[in-house]
Amino acid sequence: MRKVFPLIVLLITLSVLGIIFIQMQWIRNAIFVKEEQYQQDIEKTLIEVRDESIMSFVKLHQLDVLANQEERIFILQNQYTSQIFSNDEMGQIVNNALRKNNIKQHYEYCVTDYLNIPVLYSNGFKTEYFSKTYNIRLTPENSMRLETLHVFIQEPKSYLLSKMGWMIAASIIFTCIIISAFALTIRTMFNQKKLSEIKSDFINNMTHELKTPLATISLAVDALNNEKVIHDETKIRYYSGMIKEENKRMNKQVETILQSARLERQEIKLNLQKLNAHDMIHKVADNLILQIQEKQGALDLHLNATHVMINVDEVHFSNIIFNLLDNAIKYSKDSPKIEVETQTNGSMLAIKVKDNGIGMSKETLSRIFEKFYRAHTGNLHNVKGFGLGLSYVKALVDAHDGKIRVESTPGKGSTFTILLPTV
Repeated sequence: MRKVFPLIVLLITLSVLGIIFIQMQWIRNAIFVKEEQYQQDIEKTLIEVRDESIMSFVKLHQLDVLANQEERIFILQNQYTSQIFSNDEMGQIVNNALRKNNIKQHYEYCVTDYLNIPVLYSNGFKTEYFSKTYNIRLTPENSMRLETLHVFIQEPKSYLLSKMGWMIAASIIFTCIIISAFALTIRTMFNQKKLSEIKSDFINNMTHELKTPLATISLAVDALNNEKVIHDETKIRYYSGMIKEENKRMNKQVETILQSARLERQEIKLNLQKLNAHDMIHKVADNLILQIQEKQGALDLHLNATHVMINVDEVHFSNIIFNLLDNAIKYSKDSPKIEVETQTNGSMLAIKVKDNGIGMSKETLSRIFEKFYRAHTGNLHNVKGFGLGLSYVKALVDAHDGKIRVESTPGKGSTFTILLPTV
């Protein structure tokens, strides 16, 4: 799977880049074809203007009736001139040809003689337009009167792009959809990979957590079957007590998993009561003080808040404080030094739990409240659990309309701050 996953990402990436490249090439070729078509339309328009002007001369002089082919050619070469038209008439011929070929931009025209002197022109034609005009010779080959038509077409910038706007826009939209689908696919794959790793970690942790008490129970049962123990009431009570404690330990682990599942399905109902936060903190601290002292640590309480009555579920609030203190103990390298501080923050009670543990990196901080996520503990190998504690804390703080934030520096410790509304 580790080798296949990068290969899949690489292949999809190459496919998307290939599609984008083909799209860009297609757009470029489409623009080129459109330019060619536009130039052809211009050439066609100019030819139609020339032919129409010549046909008008032929009909005006009745050459199509009175003269044969050779005579018509001779007369056209020697007598034809566009000056038989007025400015408006020539303008109408040019306009009709442009519109017939679907060229709708503003235009100006000018007809010059063999000395490049304007003989017919539109009112808006300017001398500087000559360098930007489309030109065609109006008089026939070998004509005695050389006249040239100059047509200036007002083409806005990116004219061809605007003509193809809908096509380019559609191409860009579909390309964006493809890229979005690609990004979503990659993200889903990474999430699935992460879920697979979390699942493996969870199974490994659960196996370890349940294996230890089961092994202890097995040893205790074997001891109870020993002939020397059977007749010793003290040892029977000792080993049966051990079995009971390990059974409680397994039940606690199972209950943790079940609570997490209930939280995810939003099935936990809070039994809210108006309680003194300081009293509950003292109660939890008393339950953990022996554990801290065994590690030669210290727990200092600085309960300075003036408004301490909060509307909470007693069991779940106690679990919140317990989980934070338990984490502080577990993630301490040496003797744990833990401080619990309370302050009144407007209408909120702030509870801070500070430790001198291993701290957390920025990556860990961004994921610390994720379900099943466990921070890397370096050389600290005695940290147990399923990675559910802090996700449970976050869910219950949110359920109590509170907030939780964390500050941490690797190697220096962490500070968790809970804000709960007072009553």
